[in-house]
Amino acid sequence: MTLTPSHIIEYLFCPRFTYFEYVLAIPQYEERHYKVMKGREVHTEKLEQNKEYLRRRIGAVERYNDQYLTNDLLRGKIDEVLKLEDGSMAPLDYKFALYEDKIYETYKTQLFCYAWLIEECFGCEVHKGYLVYTRSNNKLVEVAISPSDKQLVRECAREIENIINRNFFPKATKYKQRCVDCTYRNICVK
Repeated sequence: MTLTPSHIIEYLFCPRFTYFEYVLAIPQYEERHYKVMKGREVHTEKLEQNKEYLRRRIGAVERYNDQYLTNDLLRGKIDEVLKLEDGSMAPLDYKFALYEDKIYETYKTQLFCYAWLIEECFGCEVHKGYLVYTRSNNKLVEVAISPSDKQLVRECAREIENIINRNFFPKATKYKQRCVDCTYRNICVK
């Protein structure tokens, strides 16, 4: 089984997501969430529209649209992989969201995952990624990506693999506020 950035994001939210969803096979039914479904539609639309302006602004010299990349532990579909003027590469991801002067950790984690995949699949370094907020006039935001960011997602992937392969029941998140809206709150032993 290869993981997706969503697995990593869920694990970072609470390691027990992995256990409930992938060991016990209790689904969380994300299809019911409007923003998830709308976001999927926007991704499809934006891949078809003219994005040359954004690419010129970033300094991209090549682009690879709608890339499905994989390695031994992770797989993901990246809206765009950009080759930059300095020879490095960068993921670009469209978000069906408003930009509110902050970047959510989930968005950063997704870019970190994509950076890991790009480095392994293309053999080029990744130092930054980009987010395009479609509900804020396609606002472009640059996100720095450090070696420790990529190492974090690699370690998470190995820990998730351990939970799944060993049927290991991990500790819950230390942030108890996260439990309030959790899909699994009624069956989780806190």
